[in-house]
Amino acid sequence: MKLTIFYDSQCPLCLAEMKQLQAYDEKGRLQFANLNTDSFNERYPHIDRAKANRILHAQWDNGEVLLGLDVTHLAWSLVGKHKWLAILRWPIIRYLADGIYLLFARYRYSISFLLTGQSRCQGQCALGDSKQC
Repeated sequence: MKLTIFYDSQCPLCLAEMKQLQAYDEKGRLQFANLNTDSFNERYPHIDRAKANRILHAQWDNGEVLLGLDVTHLAWSLVGKHKWLAILRWPIIRYLADGIYLLFARYRYSISFLLTGQSRCQGQCALGDSKQC
């Protein structure tokens, strides 16, 4: 089964993580869907783009939807990297990590600016695009 991750191509940090995941995905377990494409709503009418912009969404082929750090942990597990992320799913830590993640997601453009000097990608950046953000 494949996991489709719905990502924000306008967020430099989000895009960088998706590029890393794509590079490590040697077994082809991941697919990536850019929330900012014109055809997104047609291709994924069951995914609310506004909600997916607030919290990371992913979906298995069978229709099961995952959110937030569950997506992050699973995606990195599928590519065999960052095994330490399992700590973020432990019961007590999970509650705190999910709250921090929601803050990160809300302020990701500001955090991107602090870390990269760019709050949003210029133009339409996406996986496979030759443009660099």
